[in-house]
Amino acid sequence: MGENLKKEEESFLAKWLEGTISDATLKELVSEQDFIDYKKIKNGLELSDELNRPVALSFNALYKRIHKKRNLKHTQASFKWGLSIAASILVVLGCYFAFNFEEITHGTSYAEQKTIILPDGSEVVLNAKSAINFTKKDWSNNRTIMLNGEAFFKVKKGSTFKVQTPNGLVTVLGTHFNIKDTDTFFEVVCYEGKVSVTNNKKEYLLSPGNAIRKIKGKDSERHDKENSLPSWLNGESSFVSVPLKYVILELEKQYNIQIDARRIDDSIIFTGSFSNKDLKLALISVFKTMDINYVKEKNGVLSLE
Repeated sequence: MGENLKKEEESFLAKWLEGTISDATLKELVSEQDFIDYKKIKNGLELSDELNRPVALSFNALYKRIHKKRNLKHTQASFKWGLSIAASILVVLGCYFAFNFEEITHGTSYAEQKTIILPDGSEVVLNAKSAINFTKKDWSNNRTIMLNGEAFFKVKKGSTFKVQTPNGLVTVLGTHFNIKDTDTFFEVVCYEGKVSVTNNKKEYLLSPGNAIRKIKGKDSERHDKENSLPSWLNGESSFVSVPLKYVILELEKQYNIQIDARRIDDSIIFTGSFSNKDLKLALISVFKTMDINYVKEKNGVLSLE
């Protein structure tokens, strides 16, 4: 008798998960506590606990939860059915998670720029070989972006806007600013409004025209920028007192080339700019002015000497 009741309820539950019977109908067919348990699982109220466990364990845990108040003897067939129901529930929870916590990623390749419009209308322009990612969930109250590479931001006024990079955290309310972040180079320039920058547990407040820069092996330094916009937005990369190796890295990103600098001293300081649209002109602008020769090898690598 008990086995028949169990099978009957299992049939009701399967139909409910498939959407062929309503919540109200299921509520009439099962106990009040079981109905509450089923709803909690389906609605994802225990999402983090369930999804963070190994799948097989999650199936078993869900099955035991559904039947924890019963002392019925389960056959192998009914256990497999329980696993299938648990799997269906996890699919529902997975859809819920994906819809509400979707992580968005945008990136660029060599010699590419891309403009991204964020959910609030804020704008991000990615420079070559750069990427951002963020979560759409509750964006209006939690405007946080992860950045690798370089990007220019036009932030709409609203809740605090944060950009987290491997080398520092930038916080604003509404402003225009540029961030460049590589493994050993970090720079933030404010063009409008005010920008708070946290780097190595130190905080800096930047006003329009102010910049903060940190190069590996050196202390953070503040300096001023006269331009109203980053030069790379207009097809030109500019540098002020930067070790040559960072200029070479930028050339590689903008033109998708490989440069062999082992025969030169790439720690020498460079101040100047190069075109992002004309490789020949760019090489002349950087290396001829520093009396560095370059030869294109058969494998396409540009060797400096």
